[in-house]
Amino acid sequence: MKLPRRRFLHLAACAVTLPAGSRVARSQNYPARPVRIIVGFSAGGTTDIIARLIAQGLSERLGQQFIIENRPGASANLATEAVVRAPPDGYTLLAVVGTNAINATLYDKLSFNLNRDIAPVAGLTRSPLVLEVHPSVPAKTVPELVTYAKAHPGKITMASFGVGSTSHVAGELFKMMAGVDLLHVPYRGSGPMLTDLVGGQVQMAFDNLPASIEHIRAGKLRALAVATATRSEALPNIPTVADFLPGYEASAWGGLGAPKDTPAEIIHKLNKEINAALGDPRIKARIAELGATAFPTSPNEFGRFIGEETEKWGKVIRAANIKLE
Repeated sequence: MKLPRRRFLHLAACAVTLPAGSRVARSQNYPARPVRIIVGFSAGGTTDIIARLIAQGLSERLGQQFIIENRPGASANLATEAVVRAPPDGYTLLAVVGTNAINATLYDKLSFNLNRDIAPVAGLTRSPLVLEVHPSVPAKTVPELVTYAKAHPGKITMASFGVGSTSHVAGELFKMMAGVDLLHVPYRGSGPMLTDLVGGQVQMAFDNLPASIEHIRAGKLRALAVATATRSEALPNIPTVADFLPGYEASAWGGLGAPKDTPAEIIHKLNKEINAALGDPRIKARIAELGATAFPTSPNEFGRFIGEETEKWGKVIRAANIKLE
């Protein structure tokens, strides 16, 4: 049967617009079932706590459960791979953190590319790293620490919570910018590192502020500076590293991502609701209690930020020749 030209063109136009229409319909109905947020760390850590806080806010706002699924292992790579392989339908999300940006260079043979295979959804929080020393270290300022380290090259122990961790690369960047030689002592996590730092077995470290702040307030550790570009409200009298080493910046951060090819309508809906949740006074107060600040972004802004962090720490890892043990 031969169709009239006008009828044929009408049907062709409908065929072209149906997929777009169905996408819009899906995003309007999203979420129609529970959504998983995959966290690459054990329950109880800062990333897990923030993810649960946002999951609760999204559940309340969107009327569907947002469920946290902890998949620790391989420095968050197992969790990332699980999300990369998930259907791009908005029902599996990834808690993206600074570790993911570091891993892009640290690991030689990943089965995924973070910037290519994970679509950025939204930033969640940023929190300072704090440069801290055991009270036995005579330095009370960053310049004094630099002078002390130069007088004892290779003797001052710099602890971190693992090779290639945020605290490690922050320390390596400090070494490069300050021109000092410090002895790196890696631990398996912030907890064991803090135990030895408080006990005086090691002398200095960059740590997440939320983990260290009570030790600092109790006088068991001395905070010399925060590593963010601006001072922390939690330690308003403590200067920034950049006050002494202009351009220095290192922070712990987190956000949400989705598998690539997730419909843009769903990503923008999630972004809108996440940013609204971050503005909720209850959530903002809880984030502040953790020593962090809300980090609302657009998807494009968060994507650019991940790319910048990947490039920045990639340069540090290559320059310091950091290798997994």
